[in-house]
Amino acid sequence: MGYDLIIIGGGPAGLTAAIYAGRAKLQTLILDKKTPGGQLNDTTEVENFPGFPEPIMGPELMQRMVQQAQRFGVEIKIEEAQDLIISGAKRIVKTDQGLYEAPVVIISTGAEPVKLPAKNADKLLGRGVSYCATCDGYFFRDKDILVVGAGDAAFTEALFLLKLVRSVRMVVRHPQDDPKAIRAKDQLLVEKVKAHPNFGFIWNAVVEEVLGDKRVAGVVLKDLATGKLSELRDVHGIFVSIGHRPNTEFLKGKLDMDEKGYILTDERTRTKIPGVFAVGDVRKFSGEYAQAVIAAADGCIAALEAQQYLEDGRWPRLHLDHLSSSAGSG
Repeated sequence: MGYDLIIIGGGPAGLTAAIYAGRAKLQTLILDKKTPGGQLNDTTEVENFPGFPEPIMGPELMQRMVQQAQRFGVEIKIEEAQDLIISGAKRIVKTDQGLYEAPVVIISTGAEPVKLPAKNADKLLGRGVSYCATCDGYFFRDKDILVVGAGDAAFTEALFLLKLVRSVRMVVRHPQDDPKAIRAKDQLLVEKVKAHPNFGFIWNAVVEEVLGDKRVAGVVLKDLATGKLSELRDVHGIFVSIGHRPNTEFLKGKLDMDEKGYILTDERTRTKIPGVFAVGDVRKFSGEYAQAVIAAADGCIAALEAQQYLEDGRWPRLHLDHLSSSAGSG
């Protein structure tokens, strides 16, 4: 079967692109290495996606998007993309099961949070361990929270949480007198968080273990100066902000990326390669926010631009090098 469009990745960005492409009668294929839905499949209640006055579970929201795309004839295959081959006007996607060709490819492989390397952290994901304060912070009203990380994103998470929770303590893996202990560049943000009466630091420590069976019930901290372990029981939630990794390893050398692996595009989500778009959390700048609604907007733009490209074949000469060192995700 010939395709007009192949979408690699079935999160909010990819599914939105597919919905628009399907409505435009484009033969569209989504390739995803696991059940479509992206990071929202690991989220519990979603309260900030437009159109849902009541909370909706992340997996249910994604399943609705899948059904909507399929209603417009979009085909979905559970296969992992391993390479993008550019051969003249051909765009060939190699997966672990075969080869697929189309004149247009939309990359929406997303980015994954760097996981907390602590015992039991994966088991309690969504049960007190979170990687998104704006997604889950509301469920920790009047609770005591830890934030792990000391970059701009961590301080942004802390500031948001301080509006909701009883207290926030930030776990920093460097001593207080280390000039590199606080990695955040936004000093106004840092000072605003530090000035809050319900905020504090835990210096020169890492989370060694997350305690609890069904929900977070505390942590074991390791003092990096002495190696001593200590339990901290008055912790109800852990928000981890130690960076993201875009899922672009298989595209290295194929597309322009910044130093972290985020794909560089213009404002219309176009890469330097004609017919190849990048959307959502895998795209520089969009990935900085890691929000489903932004990813969905990217997907819409890319699908509309793809239609135009298929009609007229136009693709501007793009100069994206200046973006590689611009402020971005992290």
